[in-house]
Amino acid sequence: MTAVAGVLAVLAGGPSGAAPPGFAALREVDPTVRQDMRYAGAHNFTGAVVDGYEEPACLLARPAAEALRRAQRGLLRQGYSLRVYDCYRPQRAVDRFVRWARQADGPGDRGRKAEFYPRVERDRLIPEGYIAEKSGHSRGSTVDVTLQGLASGRELDMGTPFDFFDPLSHTDAAGVTDAARANRRLLEGALAEEGFVNLPEEWWHFTYRPEAFPDSYFDFPVAVASVRP
Repeated sequence: MTAVAGVLAVLAGGPSGAAPPGFAALREVDPTVRQDMRYAGAHNFTGAVVDGYEEPACLLARPAAEALRRAQRGLLRQGYSLRVYDCYRPQRAVDRFVRWARQADGPGDRGRKAEFYPRVERDRLIPEGYIAEKSGHSRGSTVDVTLQGLASGRELDMGTPFDFFDPLSHTDAAGVTDAARANRRLLEGALAEEGFVNLPEEWWHFTYRPEAFPDSYFDFPVAVASVRP
């Protein structure tokens, strides 16, 4: 099945709103992982809830969710917790990102530009590869994640915010502090031990391999009901 065929199969043939067998809600696999689902609220580069996010819930292919649980167990012993920003992402959300990127910034976008893309213009986000028409998140085995301290409840310094469209977000970027670089290594090492592979351009982006659905891009909504029988 090609990637496009995977999308069409879900849209045309699956039950309305239902994920295929093999998906799970992370909270039911490991409730200790903190969830800060950015696209289910307004604190993201679009400034609004993104299409397809009906609940602030992390959904993943079950092997990825179980691997995340194993990584969490090791980090808890060290005084840290995983904090997820995004997990499964429906194709309709990816389409919304593309439409947003093709629009012009307005006066109300200045604050978000300063936070998420201060050194690149919005019309360059697609050509420079920051936003794409397909995302591995839609296959269900990719997660955007950081670390927070158990005692403080605060996110560790990673050198940039999540979804910061800039070369400083590259995992091995030279322009971040030694402390931020060490925190990135801690996150990457904990996840790599459980089979996650980092995307070098984004310190927060990890894919569990082998993927459960390597050739399919799904479009069911982000809601716990989508993954329940």
